[in-house]
Amino acid sequence: MDKIIIFDTTLRDGEQCPGASLEAHEKLEVARQLVRLNVDVIEAGFPISSPGDFAAVKSIAHKIKGPVICGLARCMKKDIEAAGEAIKPAKKKRIHIFLATSKIHMKYKLRKAEDEIVKLAVEGVKYARNYTDDVEFSPEDASRSEKEFLYRVIEQVIIAGATTINVPDTVGYAIPEEFGGLIRDIKNHVPNIGRAVISVHCHNDLGLGTANSIAAIKSGARQIECTINGIGERAGNASLEEVVMAVKTRSDFFSNFSTGIVTEEIYKASRLVSKLTGIMVQPNKAIVGQNAFAHESGIHQDGILKKRTTYEIMSPQEIGLSASSLVLGKHSGRHAFAEKMKKLGYTMGDAEIEKAFERFKALSDKKKFIYDEDLETLMEDGTGGFSETWKMVSFRTTAGTDIAPVAEVKLRSKAGVKTAEAGGDGPVDACCKAIDKITKTKGEMMDYSIKAVTKGKDALGEVTVRVRSKDKEAIGKSASTDVIEASAKAYLNAVNKLLHKENKRLKIEI
Repeated sequence: MDKIIIFDTTLRDGEQCPGASLEAHEKLEVARQLVRLNVDVIEAGFPISSPGDFAAVKSIAHKIKGPVICGLARCMKKDIEAAGEAIKPAKKKRIHIFLATSKIHMKYKLRKAEDEIVKLAVEGVKYARNYTDDVEFSPEDASRSEKEFLYRVIEQVIIAGATTINVPDTVGYAIPEEFGGLIRDIKNHVPNIGRAVISVHCHNDLGLGTANSIAAIKSGARQIECTINGIGERAGNASLEEVVMAVKTRSDFFSNFSTGIVTEEIYKASRLVSKLTGIMVQPNKAIVGQNAFAHESGIHQDGILKKRTTYEIMSPQEIGLSASSLVLGKHSGRHAFAEKMKKLGYTMGDAEIEKAFERFKALSDKKKFIYDEDLETLMEDGTGGFSETWKMVSFRTTAGTDIAPVAEVKLRSKAGVKTAEAGGDGPVDACCKAIDKITKTKGEMMDYSIKAVTKGKDALGEVTVRVRSKDKEAIGKSASTDVIEASAKAYLNAVNKLLHKENKRLKIEI
């Protein structure tokens, strides 16, 4: 069988999604989950873009074993040098160079002629070979490039030493039949194409990212560049879970192809990326959306009960999602709780189990039914890899149609407990202003979203906020059956992250 190389660019193109910026320790956490997924290549970032991204790529190259670690670079010496240094600690490393080849990009963005583009591309590949033998070249906006020029560029960069040729549909313009034809034409018209792996990187501007990637596989591509949950620039990228599960589920159509992905890790990867970026997965998202394995129609329910495959083309267990709904309640003991969490994929020590069990018992007093999604949210409702400056002790709000909203908040730090009272436009706003008084942080709420994790009147409300203070932004997240409590804790979580960033900055300056 032909192996389809899965090139994950969640940490590079995915992070370019507006608002999806990740800290170094968060990038490392995602990279570790990508190892569990068994992706072949991790594009860890764009090292020249910032000192933080350089450090994150270098950390991943040092600590992550297994996949090829890749750094992105323009066809510029300074970019290639930064990428080469960042990936240097990796046992398996790659530099990915890109240069636009479409007329519109060459004329308006680069302002260079065809011969200049070929020269720059060849020089870039040759320079990258000083750092690694594994060099990937992308003719940016390939799907809108003139074919004869595209063939010429590809042939020359392969002569220069490129081992992977990535064909990007940079603006999501291509149609599957057309894009598949482009891959076939490249195979037929580039004489030395057999010396390189053909890759594709498809954007989703017309909703065809996955479809174009699938068409490319059938036409000869052997590497697919994709992201978890399909996040990325503008409308995003081809979704890893969609490409992988299409190949696996339609093994009749893809009888000669396989990926090495451990599909049971897909759901956890999706949840992790959603949590860390603050970008929620739409309910009807293929494979990982909350409705992907939900059935409300009576006809569908009847069919599922009689034979699952009547309305499900894959099982939830294939992506790591438990099929059970009702699992634990307030009468469950520690052992049952620990076993259930183990089945859900959480490995915890005794101290971690004790803390999680306490949160579970507190939740079970408020909810009649505890679902898998409740338990996953319970585990995610933490500090995210840093020591919190302030912890919520208690809060009290007064609000009504004829009463001005007021909140009293108590927070604890190493110095002790502090209390503040504030008014606001509503109880959530009042809580945030009281938190600002105590923490001496003037936070501006940029985004606020709330969703029910599970069904029922006692469902957990999961709140995600994006808060700005001065020139810094942070995402906060929390969940509770009380949405005001969840909102206040999510805001405090974001404030703690902002304080953590400020403390790090001060230490660097000192």
